[in-house]
Amino acid sequence: MADTKAAAKKQDAKKSGNKPANKKKPNVFQRLWKYLIACKGELKKITWPTPRQTTKNFLIVLVVIIIMGLFIFALDRGLFALLGLVMGMSQT
Repeated sequence: MADTKAAAKKQDAKKSGNKPANKKKPNVFQRLWKYLIACKGELKKITWPTPRQTTKNFLIVLVVIIIMGLFIFALDRGLFALLGLVMGMSQT
């Protein structure tokens, strides 16, 4: 009779999708340790840029920032001058 009850509980657990009660998740420290080990493994797969590539990319970014800054400055001055003409104000 006890065997039939145990078998019925297992079938109910399978049908409902619940895990059996005897399977426990690892504690938080074990999960954290596994996560850190996985992170270390992923960091080893990264291909880091060389110092020369880093310098080249830095200079490209710097040049683009300067060009965009000059463009925005010119656009601002141009629109301000246009507004001065439309409003009839004199520039000082």
